[in-house]
Amino acid sequence: MKKLLLILLCLPMIGFGQCISGDCENGYGKYISKSDIIYKGEWKDGNCHGFGTMSFPSGDKYVGEYKDDKKHGLGTYTFGKGEWEGDKYVGEYKDNKKDGQGFYTFADGGNYVGEWKDDKMNGQGIFTWASGSKYVGEWKDGNCHGFGTYTWASGSKYVGEWKDDKMNGQGTYTYADGTIEQGLWENNEFLGE
Repeated sequence: MKKLLLILLCLPMIGFGQCISGDCENGYGKYISKSDIIYKGEWKDGNCHGFGTMSFPSGDKYVGEYKDDKKHGLGTYTFGKGEWEGDKYVGEYKDNKKDGQGFYTFADGGNYVGEWKDDKMNGQGIFTWASGSKYVGEWKDGNCHGFGTYTWASGSKYVGEWKDDKMNGQGTYTYADGTIEQGLWENNEFLGE
């Protein structure tokens, strides 16, 4: 009885359901939850653990490594219907969150390659927008933050310090026509030398 209770408590991601083939305790098995989420892969002590595939009714799909019922290690997450339809992430996970090196492709053609922490862009990375604009530099909690270079599709370029997605600190802005503003910036406004 205690073992059954432990198994039920350790399946928070996929809820109540049934093992429809194989060994969903310690081995390889296929499990379907009450809400039609399907996990096919390795199990340890009744948890998704090792390599596996989880498919959701929305069309979302994760293929990769698990540890104690959480995405952990290398994996690929493809988004189905909904807000992020067509987006795809390939990279590292830790405790169910994007964490480490990863590549995110947006349905509109943009992409980000670089470091992640706690499901957000954090560290060094390159973001390329579908428009052709590009930022290469430091990120914090999903924002341009630290030192970086932003090149607009128009040809203008800013090289310098950023804070919360805005030009803040010392930097050089070169307009497409060659005009240069160099000095102190605050909230995207040039304050002078």
